[in-house]
Amino acid sequence: MTIQEINKAYSRIIGALDGKELRNAFAFLQGLIASTREYQFQDSLNKLQETYQYMLRYRTEGAKDPMQEQIYQHLLTSTYELADQVKHKTLFAESPLAYYNRRRSIAATPENMEYDEIHQKLIKASENSRLEFFYETGLKLLFHKIWVADSFLSHDKQAIKDILNDDNLPDSTGSLVVSALFLALQDSFDKEKMDLLFDAAQSPQDEIRVRALVCILLTLYTYRKRIHLYPQVKNRLEALAEGNPGFSAAIQTITLRFILARETEKITRKLQEEIIPEMMKLTPKIGRKINLKDFSAEQMGDDMNPEWEMIISEHSELGKKMQEFGELQQEGADVMHSTFVHLKNFPFFRELSNWFLPFITNHTALAMPGEDKGVNIILDTLSIATFMCSSDKYSLYFSMLQLPDAQRQMMLGQFDSQATGMVEQAKEELMTRKGKIETIAGQYIQDLYRFYKLHPSRRDFDDIFTWALDFHNLPILQPYISDPESLRTIAEYYLRKGYYADALVLFSRLSEEDQESDILFQKMGYCRQMQGEIDLALQAYLRADLLNPDSKWVIRRIGACYRSLKQPAQALPYYQRCEALLPDDLTIQMSIGHCLLEMKEYDEALKYYFKVDYLDHKSNKAWRPIAWCSFLTGRYDQARKYYKKITEAHPVTQDYLNAGHTEWALQHIKGALGFYQQAVEMESGDYQKFLEQFNQDIPDLLTAGIEENEIPLMLDQLQYQLGE
Repeated sequence: MTIQEINKAYSRIIGALDGKELRNAFAFLQGLIASTREYQFQDSLNKLQETYQYMLRYRTEGAKDPMQEQIYQHLLTSTYELADQVKHKTLFAESPLAYYNRRRSIAATPENMEYDEIHQKLIKASENSRLEFFYETGLKLLFHKIWVADSFLSHDKQAIKDILNDDNLPDSTGSLVVSALFLALQDSFDKEKMDLLFDAAQSPQDEIRVRALVCILLTLYTYRKRIHLYPQVKNRLEALAEGNPGFSAAIQTITLRFILARETEKITRKLQEEIIPEMMKLTPKIGRKINLKDFSAEQMGDDMNPEWEMIISEHSELGKKMQEFGELQQEGADVMHSTFVHLKNFPFFRELSNWFLPFITNHTALAMPGEDKGVNIILDTLSIATFMCSSDKYSLYFSMLQLPDAQRQMMLGQFDSQATGMVEQAKEELMTRKGKIETIAGQYIQDLYRFYKLHPSRRDFDDIFTWALDFHNLPILQPYISDPESLRTIAEYYLRKGYYADALVLFSRLSEEDQESDILFQKMGYCRQMQGEIDLALQAYLRADLLNPDSKWVIRRIGACYRSLKQPAQALPYYQRCEALLPDDLTIQMSIGHCLLEMKEYDEALKYYFKVDYLDHKSNKAWRPIAWCSFLTGRYDQARKYYKKITEAHPVTQDYLNAGHTEWALQHIKGALGFYQQAVEMESGDYQKFLEQFNQDIPDLLTAGIEENEIPLMLDQLQYQLGE
């Protein structure tokens, strides 16, 4: 089988197991095993099939077996694990992936050290500063050995546990072990490796503990469809929560950090391009006639209800539109990614384990010739800087080494003068336990982001940052993060960041427990609206209106939804309610006019448009609807007056088209041809685009008294004129 065929077969097996189609999984696995010619795999599969058939036969005969569910779950887990083993065996020899390259490399090493031997090497090297290189070598070996290891034997597991619990080793040792376990678990699930992550999550060392918790959550998400088959994982999770009062808060913090990581690419584009794209939906014919672009914010609006900020004041910072670099950094956003995206080509980053290595000031790669006080200051300052992940700290330092001596000395001088303030700020940020968790989790997630997005072999790894990572929706985690406060916090964060589908799930869940909260239904409606689900948004807004009929924001939204659904008669009463509450709001007056226009009550619509034009004489927003309503009601001179003003200001294609219609209705044929020609020119000479818009207006031309047989003559004359 080719590598592609092997991967496809494995995916079919896992898909069948995820869907609890055990018989199909056996059939797919049989085909994969056949390509290996490994008889022990076939024996294992035969035993699984035999057990399953006995279980089904026993069930068919009507016998009650209290062990049936346990046997079935064992069959599923065993088949998952057998599939992983077969995949690794079939890909071992030829797969070009980094994982299998490393497996082949370690297998070919004549003297493959055991974990306890590596442990002793690390102890010896860490006790002697002159053996730093040997310590780093041992650390790399440990990382790679764990990463590509098969299921651990009991003595191997104990040896790694001893390394994690050795307080005499630097934090970097346990931190790197955690990352190696995580990468190994990404390739295949192993309950023993998972067990070691739980051990690490109980470490007294903050860096190790927080990293382990991040990796546990990611692993639970990766295997969310099979994790329920391992009761020991659930038990370890319960024990971890019982022994850590801040467990739920930590999960919430990590969840928010991963949501924030979604923003990285958007932030990068913003910082590089300084462009905030604006999207506006095309509107139908009426919209073109009166140019609803002027009123798009009023019609549906992307503005959130300002009252929400007062109700949940603690989340008010999350709701501000981030415009300044400093605000992004203060929020914890990954503002540094764009700066360092091209600074990962140093030799240091050729070693895979270094992408996960905490910043170590005495690392041999950071050594600079000679003694320089400034170098020590910059290293110490970087080591406690909270706004940069370890990967970027290494990049910054290596970049500094590339500078000419004079520039490097100037930079060192600047660090010397600013270091004291930076150190004090960093210490303040790490004073509280919560601050430590946020900082360590944030930096580690950024390190992971750099690895999955920038590592030269990144395509060899499944990018976790393309996943939803909605840990709060995992059944195994819901007991620890399903309280209303946690869900509301995460929902608010999703909402503020524009992830409306994710926010909607949580607001809907919250509303099931609180049917009397108009705010929840408002936000559900807003999420629906922003996803284009206008009819469902309307239902939510109507429910919110029943609960709180005094919300001006909701009333306007209901009107806007009805208008978007082409139901102006239903929208009108809501805009009239708004008018009673906000009599001086001209956008409401315009909306009422639009409803009346769409209902073909042109005379009434004109009253509102004239009112707006009179009260807002500095704006020309009412000109187009006044002109079009005047045309539709036969007030052609009045329409001509307004179209003259419009075409002298900032005309669009439709303005010239409408002006031409008006001239034609007044029997000014040359004038009509002139405006039609300008309309074509506005479309870059594309006559067909002009014709599409013109044809939609034919019913209105006929109503204005234009003879139907005159229309093709006008169009032919126009084409002759264009040809000239």
